[in-house]
Amino acid sequence: MPPRIDVVLFDLLTALLDSWTLWDAAAGGREPGRRWRMRYLELTYGAGGYVPYEELVCRSALDAGLDASVGDTLVQRWDELTPWPEVPAALEALRSDGYRLGVVTNCSELLGHRAVARLGMPVHLVTAERAGAYKPDARPYQLALDEMGVPAAHALFVAGSPSDIGGASAVGMPVVWHNRIGLGAPRTPVTELVSLDELVIRLRLGH
Repeated sequence: MPPRIDVVLFDLLTALLDSWTLWDAAAGGREPGRRWRMRYLELTYGAGGYVPYEELVCRSALDAGLDASVGDTLVQRWDELTPWPEVPAALEALRSDGYRLGVVTNCSELLGHRAVARLGMPVHLVTAERAGAYKPDARPYQLALDEMGVPAAHALFVAGSPSDIGGASAVGMPVVWHNRIGLGAPRTPVTELVSLDELVIRLRLGH
């Protein structure tokens, strides 16, 4: 029998929030927004030790052929981040079922708190800035486990991107992937979800 899950940890900006629409808006369209966002993911997931998040946002914009000012626009509009439609009810259902909830995000402290506020309920927050490293480095994931006082085997991680899958798995957590926007295939086999309603059902069924 697999270990009992006590804690559910989430990626924040893709697994819970539709940050992609905001990036597209800040960039002036879907194509430049997606080009920028993919470069941002390359920089953050390849950074390892923490460097200022806002710096990476602007640097990735320049690398994607955009003006660095779109990064400032993104930060100014950060409070427009919106949860995926089913997220508030799904989080409430998980909490009602007795799970403790947290997020592990590659945000700065300031932007992480602003983003979590968009969920409408308190969750434990670990940012790359506070952990001193960007995912998929082990430090952010491990800090969340340590602060919530749970062994890795008893915490389920809900990834938002393929890189998150390997990072969370490496510290011993079981992982599912909320692949809401249809990113590429992961390097390792993992259960793939298109909605967090599926997560609630799976946990209630013990899957």
